[in-house]
Amino acid sequence: MSDFIQTLTGAQETFVNVYLAVMRFAAPILALILLWRCCKPLLTFRREPEIWAWLCLSNGDKLPITHWENTIGRHKRCDILIDFPTVSRNHAVLTRYDDGSWSITDTHSKDGVTVNGKKVRICALNEGDVISIGGVEMQLQPITHRQEVRLSQLRTRSSGMENVTNLLLLSIFQALTCIGFLMGGNLENATPILFGFGGIMLIQWLLLIFCFIIRRPAFEVETVAFFLCTMGMAAIATVKPGETVKQLVAMVMGIAVFLTVGWSMRDLERAKKMRYVAAVLGIALLGVTLVFGREYYGAKNWLVIGPLSIQPSELSKVCFVYVGASTMDRLLNKRNLISFIAYTLGVCGCLALMNDFGTALIFFCAFLMIAYLRSGSVGTIGLAVTALGFAGVIAVKIAPHALRRFASWRHIWEDPFGAGFQQTRALMCIASGGLFGMGIGKGWLKNVFAADSDIVFATLAEEWGLIMAVLPVLLIVVLALFAMRCSSVSRSSFYTIGACTASTVLLVQTIFNVLGTVDVLPLTGVTFPFVSNGGSSMICAWGLLAFIKAADTRQNASFAVRLGRKGGGGDE
Repeated sequence: MSDFIQTLTGAQETFVNVYLAVMRFAAPILALILLWRCCKPLLTFRREPEIWAWLCLSNGDKLPITHWENTIGRHKRCDILIDFPTVSRNHAVLTRYDDGSWSITDTHSKDGVTVNGKKVRICALNEGDVISIGGVEMQLQPITHRQEVRLSQLRTRSSGMENVTNLLLLSIFQALTCIGFLMGGNLENATPILFGFGGIMLIQWLLLIFCFIIRRPAFEVETVAFFLCTMGMAAIATVKPGETVKQLVAMVMGIAVFLTVGWSMRDLERAKKMRYVAAVLGIALLGVTLVFGREYYGAKNWLVIGPLSIQPSELSKVCFVYVGASTMDRLLNKRNLISFIAYTLGVCGCLALMNDFGTALIFFCAFLMIAYLRSGSVGTIGLAVTALGFAGVIAVKIAPHALRRFASWRHIWEDPFGAGFQQTRALMCIASGGLFGMGIGKGWLKNVFAADSDIVFATLAEEWGLIMAVLPVLLIVVLALFAMRCSSVSRSSFYTIGACTASTVLLVQTIFNVLGTVDVLPLTGVTFPFVSNGGSSMICAWGLLAFIKAADTRQNASFAVRLGRKGGGGDE
């Protein structure tokens, strides 16, 4: 009988080893198939210009209006170029609203704007009104409702069944991963691991069903995010399996923020009002942290409320992007630009006082993107970078302790048991993982501090292999490229600036995290979006994803595109 039990036990161990060995090679193949199916539509969808109206000039020329916000002027970067000496470089802004109405706003031009012979600062337009810009007369001819319905039908449509298949593949990957952890001998933590992976599977299907109900079955962006969350859950299950449920709760909260931010951007007029709420909330979060926050690892950036600890600077990133995004008529307002610069200085000042220079640098990168999209001037960006250099010198003089976190950069092997402990171990574990990894739960790096957050890239590389570790990085790059592709056909500058800035934050964080792990950049403690363990980081990542989702102009994808009530795909 004992021989039979030993044989059975040996067979079971052999089966487990074979399963884990197969998973090392099967996981990258399954992940690559899934992500190719998700990424291809994001990178190849047709970017059709949408013609919403025509400007009919007195000489018979008809100029197409392809956005909801259009600059009119003599500058080559204007949406509507009128090369006439009396027209200012940026003369006016022509705006369409959600209800289909139009207005024109003078942008402090030299000769002003007249409508039906009357000089105006901002004026609602009706079909047949005669507009005069620098002596050039024109009339606005909006498209008809029938043309609008036809326009919506011509936009790229995402296949709902394709997205169901994608999510099914992701669920299979998640199930195999969960089984791998349980078979790998992690039975004492079976309950939190089952809750972690099972919870992601349940939530992603519920969100897909919700998207079908609201007729937004395009789910590629969300599938990418859920894959990243799954890889993060795998790292947590290895390092701190007891925190999988906490991360799951944070993901649910993040999705709630994702839907709320998306809803707020559905109406541009509502979004304009929400900017002020976001501005107050963002600076208030940092102010409260500055007064009541606790210092960990040299940075006073944590609020502890009973058993909960949050990092308000992560939530402020969503507010900052919301404040930075703006409609075209406000972009050309110098007072609005000066107010945003002052707001940025306030945010970065609070972060500097907290000694959180890594997060301050991320905010500054977001500011650079917003400044470039607002002005289109490389000189402006150069001036801002120069100002940052001076600010950095002053910060070092005032707070020399800020250099401590950078003292070991490029010198980690000189002190492998001290300041360079994390990164030297991370590099060794990345090398030991090879292309296909050591296997689920078989790594050693889990014994090193912050293996599931600051150096999570190395944890994935050790257990899953370099191929699987690089995939999350490439997915963040794909989201950034998708945001850039959408920006060229985005209806409003609000969506363009929001999506590009949000993707910049995600990309910069990923770069700092990954390159900091391998000592190419200083290790600043910046999280890997969706992957690193941390509730505040997870909520922030989903909130930023909402801006990318809103910029998607495919007819059944974006929050911002209203669908017709009776089919036909027309805007409401």
